[in-house]
Amino acid sequence: MKLHEWLSESPFTLSMSSGFFSFFAHAGMLSALDELALVPVKVTGSSAGALVGGCYASGCSIEEVKQQLFSLQRSDFWDPGLGLGLLKGQLFRDQLAQFCKVDKVEDCRIPLRVSAYNLSTKQTDVLTEGSIGDAIAASCAFPVLFQPVHFSDSRYLDGGIQDRPGLYGTEPGERIFYHHISSKSPWRRKNSASLLVPQRENMQSIAIPDLPRVGPNKLSEGPVAYDYAYRQTQILLQQSI
Repeated sequence: MKLHEWLSESPFTLSMSSGFFSFFAHAGMLSALDELALVPVKVTGSSAGALVGGCYASGCSIEEVKQQLFSLQRSDFWDPGLGLGLLKGQLFRDQLAQFCKVDKVEDCRIPLRVSAYNLSTKQTDVLTEGSIGDAIAASCAFPVLFQPVHFSDSRYLDGGIQDRPGLYGTEPGERIFYHHISSKSPWRRKNSASLLVPQRENMQSIAIPDLPRVGPNKLSEGPVAYDYAYRQTQILLQQSI
């Protein structure tokens, strides 16, 4: 059986990992799914996965997500200020509020589950309701770069701190298609389990090697990463599992 056949035979959840500015790669992967009409019945994610998954689940088309990302400039989210992080994050939250098609997580066309790290409990919370812009921003609040995000009476940082795969929002035995961003993280040990593709029953995964590196000062690489992930996903969907 080929991967695209496995995806089309029964409903599946789409889960996407964190990975700094890897939202371009997630969007490229999602574009390849979309052209085969492979639509998930639920979306979960951390950080970059939460950003792309949240916009898509809210009702944005793949083309809208692509155009928004391709037009992204550093000035669109770069708002330094005093606090526990370089950027205040208000510009980023404003961008999300304008782009997402709904105001609240619970109003998404596709059920959305976003992982974010609660600074009070030192545990990952799965955000399922409330402001969608704030929920995504909380999951994307990369330590040191962004200041913690206040959401539902708590302060949050990047969901990838404890749930890099973005799988906390899934249930045991759930049928899952997982997109893993391979990464050489400067703040994780070389052989950290968080950098490995997780293994779960009833889950199919893809991890695209050699993705172009994208960052705040290398946004020009974003479209390259998108196209590369798109083409590689097309190939992987045709492979046997």
